[in-house]
Amino acid sequence: MSSQRVAASATQRDCSRQLRELQRAARAPGVVAAIVQDGAVTWSDSAGFANVEAGSEPTLDTQYAIGSITKTFTATLVLQLRDLGKLDLDDPLERHLPGVAHGDVSLRRMLAHLSGLRREPAAGPGGEIWETLEDPDREELVAGVERAGRVLEPGRLWHYSNLAFALLGEVVARSLGMPWEQAVRERLLEPLGLRRTSTEPSDPVAQGYLVEPYSDVARPEPRLVLRGTAPAGQLWSTPADVARWAAFLADPDPEVLDPRTLTEMRHPQVIADLDGWTLAWGLGLMLYRKGERIFHGHAGGMPGFVSSMMAFERDGRRAGVVVLSNSSAGVDVEGLAAELLTTVLDAEEDEQPWRPSEPPPAEIAGMLGRWWSEGSEYIFSWSNGRLQARSAMEGTLRARPPAVFEPTGADRWTTVSGREQGEELRAVRSGDGTVRRLYWATYPMTRAPEVFGTRP
Repeated sequence: MSSQRVAASATQRDCSRQLRELQRAARAPGVVAAIVQDGAVTWSDSAGFANVEAGSEPTLDTQYAIGSITKTFTATLVLQLRDLGKLDLDDPLERHLPGVAHGDVSLRRMLAHLSGLRREPAAGPGGEIWETLEDPDREELVAGVERAGRVLEPGRLWHYSNLAFALLGEVVARSLGMPWEQAVRERLLEPLGLRRTSTEPSDPVAQGYLVEPYSDVARPEPRLVLRGTAPAGQLWSTPADVARWAAFLADPDPEVLDPRTLTEMRHPQVIADLDGWTLAWGLGLMLYRKGERIFHGHAGGMPGFVSSMMAFERDGRRAGVVVLSNSSAGVDVEGLAAELLTTVLDAEEDEQPWRPSEPPPAEIAGMLGRWWSEGSEYIFSWSNGRLQARSAMEGTLRARPPAVFEPTGADRWTTVSGREQGEELRAVRSGDGTVRRLYWATYPMTRAPEVFGTRP
């Protein structure tokens, strides 16, 4: 499948080779993947079968159970409600579910898996959920929180909880006066045109399998229908729709989600990987570090299926990736997703030449160059149509992207990203209009090093 943005055929071949290598090494019945850039699918490929018995191959329109990628939809609904003033992220759960056990935990901590709630809802009379494949309905879910219990104090450690997201779905349902299934359809799927994403599978749909470890036999897995825990993992979707969702999470439609809210969702709340610091959690989003890039998205797993979706946005570059497989385990879809996205972004960077730009506004021109504060040197520059600043002495341990400023008034700017985000930058001019001093986050900045306490 060809691409316009993934310009080099070698890059396309690299992506296809990586996909096929994983499918063979993992002995996956089938794997399908797609790359999206600036809202358009620019590469896709597949290996193996969507249904082994029928001999059918995956397409961009084949539905898969996407498991916990569903949580990104539930989290988006919660943030929509926050933006509408219907809730606050620091509300205790009991404010929206009166009488619920452990209702002191905040919605924010639930979104970041810091609630301390047990991973799964309380078992039913027949046994544990992943044995009986029967989960509680909405009423049983809330009533069973006390039996399910809490394994950690809120905020102490990251602990993944399907129970927490199931309860967040109930918060959404009660806040909107409609079932979670209706809310996700009316507020996300329909506005974004995700016509092949649903809570029930519809043909063409992949069959899930368990591949035996000591033979090449692929055994069909049963289909699981979640009820009260649907907000944690019930959605079915296609590579094309999940790619469209990844594009939304790279560049949201403001009519559906304020881009500033997405930035908030991507802000890390907790490190999940304490050894490598390669995985953190935002508000319902997994944050993956791959080299110097941070991807945001989610992985998923259901009987017979594993999935991964990641998005990337920086400096106007927007891309995403989806990898779906109809195998219960052993397929590193997250690793492949990160490799595919890295391959494409690296190739795109290699192909972009430097280009001159228009000169900065007159009021900015006199601010550019070197400034000093606290004995440290900073460089202010004009790049991509924005005023930026970076430390001239960044070390490898604490290297940071440049601070970016947006004007808020005459000789005043707000730091919108990077160092000192949210703080004000103010320019002080001499009688002839020359910028003689800057104040950034209240710290004075001068054209030459000065000791503390020096006044103009």
